[in-house]
Amino acid sequence: MLRNIRRSIFALIAPVAIITTSLAQTTQQPPTHANILRGEYGRYRANNDLLFYHLDIRVDPERKFVSGKNTIRFKMLKDDTRIQLDLYDNLKIDKIEQVFGGKDTNGKPSELRAIALKYERDSGAVFVNFPETLKAGRIYTIDFHYSGTPQTIGRFGGFTFGKDPAGRPWIFTACEGEGASIWWPNKDQWKDEVESMRLSVAVPNGLTDVSNGKFMGATDLHDGYTQWNWLIQYPINNYNVSVNIGKYEHWSERLNDLSLDFYALPEDLERAKKQFAQAKGMIEAFQHYFGEYPFKKDGYKLIQAPYSGMEHQSAVTYGNRFANGYLERDWTGVGISPRFDFIIIHESGHEWFGNSVTGADRSDMWIHEGWTTYLECLYVEYMYGKADGLKYTNGYQAKVQNQRPIIAPRGVNATPPQDQYFKGALFINTLRSVIDDDRRWWMLIKNLYQHFKYQSIMTEDMIDYFNRETKRNLTPIFNQYLRHTAIPRLELKFDDTAGTVSYRWQVDEQGFEMPVRVGTRDNWQIIRPTTEWKTMKTSLKKDAFQVATDLYFVDVSKS
Repeated sequence: MLRNIRRSIFALIAPVAIITTSLAQTTQQPPTHANILRGEYGRYRANNDLLFYHLDIRVDPERKFVSGKNTIRFKMLKDDTRIQLDLYDNLKIDKIEQVFGGKDTNGKPSELRAIALKYERDSGAVFVNFPETLKAGRIYTIDFHYSGTPQTIGRFGGFTFGKDPAGRPWIFTACEGEGASIWWPNKDQWKDEVESMRLSVAVPNGLTDVSNGKFMGATDLHDGYTQWNWLIQYPINNYNVSVNIGKYEHWSERLNDLSLDFYALPEDLERAKKQFAQAKGMIEAFQHYFGEYPFKKDGYKLIQAPYSGMEHQSAVTYGNRFANGYLERDWTGVGISPRFDFIIIHESGHEWFGNSVTGADRSDMWIHEGWTTYLECLYVEYMYGKADGLKYTNGYQAKVQNQRPIIAPRGVNATPPQDQYFKGALFINTLRSVIDDDRRWWMLIKNLYQHFKYQSIMTEDMIDYFNRETKRNLTPIFNQYLRHTAIPRLELKFDDTAGTVSYRWQVDEQGFEMPVRVGTRDNWQIIRPTTEWKTMKTSLKKDAFQVATDLYFVDVSKS
């Protein structure tokens, strides 16, 4: 389902005379052919709209082998004879068939029939050819049969046939960077999502598969395997589709009318029950700021995994050692992270930003990571107060590198820098200070989420929202923080004889202006610098004159 994506064209603006040079634009490596095929929303993707997947697979731990099919239902948007799907080249395509039937022309049940389709493979892309033109407005179904051993690559493994500490099979997927086509055939991009999905995962008896969505029951196949069935009742990113196969113990709780399901290895059950208790407070905090949990019909699951964690929709994975902080570290270095479990808070926060509100292109991944990092800060503020929230937020300043713009090149499957997390959250905190009215800020961000939930959006959509709702032109502020390497620098020049200070912003972005608090902490005043020099009276000497750099993520130079 193309989730109400609005097409907004970003105009490139020439930088002003006061420039902080960004080397990132000139050192970017040219995209490979494979990256263009993965990243571009070209003709054979744009000509159709996804409606439904049914991924039906068998996972064989002994052979390290996956086999099955994905039933894909889609609606044509333009007449054409070809569509693009994706599957890693090491996996075998057994056959692709167009499926007909189910009902005859009078609406009565009829026998299903299928015809084999021809296809071409190219660097992970699969171009499926149809013998007759597919007509715009009509719905079509294909079965994509495949098999093979998926690759174990990437930060968290892609698709991993592993063992738990007791030597039992422990199999999992985590493929945001690598793409879901590393283990199953799909339309592997971010812009178009199915409206709903079914997963049927057959695993050896004695093992459990925990996947996304609502559990629909397990069926003994009478061949040594049990099929675990799941129904996803909301749009879902391809990379969020997951299997978690192991010897799991399960317990369930409720938060009002929301079902909470937890899964852990038997040996870790008591530790997991103690640590996973934090999930309720996390959900309450985020519901306070943004509204109800977005996948209520599917429920919330927290599942033990052998890596740090991942935001799989309604099936969040957890491997943070049942300890507070991040892998037992004080993540922001200011003494607050050890109060809570970073993975439970951060990865679950993605249910609101990343899974419900989604970037339409990987280049806009800050919509996932910057906002969810900011949700951590809101969690701290909700639990411990505004001062601690601000302290936690500014602990991220030390992690910012300012080496590349947060928004990566579009349409080429480009990976944004780590600054999308830390600088992204600090920018959002700066935006809160620019609004300078917390009551209004809470309304703005709640309405932002409600406006865009279950949609795939671009940065321009978010900018348009803020501009419209605030009746201000915030575009240059967004652009400076997201599309340039350097953060704004406030230049201050003091004239002690005249008792004045002159000030201006040093930035890349034309038309940049942003208010900022200056003076002393017990007597702030708001000034409104632009890129042109302004002068004001001050009784403060250079060393005593402060800038509220905890409220605004900016550099300051004094002379």
